[in-house]
Amino acid sequence: MTVTQIKPDLYLSMPHPCSYLEGRTSTIVFVDPNQPLDSARYADFVRQGFRRSGELVYRPYCQDCAACVPVRVPVQGFCPSRGQGRVWKKNTDIRVTTRPAAFTPEQFALYLRYQAGRHPGSTMDDPDPEKYIGFLRASRIETLFCELRGSEGQLLGVAVTDVLPDGLSAVYTYYDPDARARGLGVYAILWQIAEASRRGLPWVYLGYWIADSPKMSYKTNFRPLEALLDGRWTALEGSRKG
Repeated sequence: MTVTQIKPDLYLSMPHPCSYLEGRTSTIVFVDPNQPLDSARYADFVRQGFRRSGELVYRPYCQDCAACVPVRVPVQGFCPSRGQGRVWKKNTDIRVTTRPAAFTPEQFALYLRYQAGRHPGSTMDDPDPEKYIGFLRASRIETLFCELRGSEGQLLGVAVTDVLPDGLSAVYTYYDPDARARGLGVYAILWQIAEASRRGLPWVYLGYWIADSPKMSYKTNFRPLEALLDGRWTALEGSRKG
């Protein structure tokens, strides 16, 4: 019996200002949104360097610029740095609870606090519940809202995570802006690596590393790290800090 697989059409966006590098123009190639992908088919795109924002599955496709480099952590080979070890120990009181991707007022209130402190006045700083859940959830992809709670049960952060057949994909993390000293963004990735190991999954996909963007350059601190270069996943060389 022959099974015919339908390949979704790809489209190219109009040029728009780059979200990460000032003064540059960006375009993206995206999958036909009328052909929603389940976790298995989405994983095929992730291995080719695609990401998602809500239902939109995309990849940067810019002329004369290749700054956005897809990266992933090989779970079994991961070795935390001294600084990451300190972050892990600093947060031993945290308990993580995984929940299906669904709206809760408590999570949304924390999200608004995070955006007001991190991205005030931006398009992310929007008190619309439908836009919030539409940004983080996809209808046919298994997504977990992983709640990070302190010793008294207070919600400190949420790590939105897609579960794929070959790994976990870090979608977005937001946290209490008053708890910056905890390093919760780093802790969330460390937890995702530990959770992937517990599930027997080989990879944690971190999205795009952009060397010249402070918001994205931190990803090279997780080692070893693989980058999708010229169509092949290759060990990314270089030292890390901390």
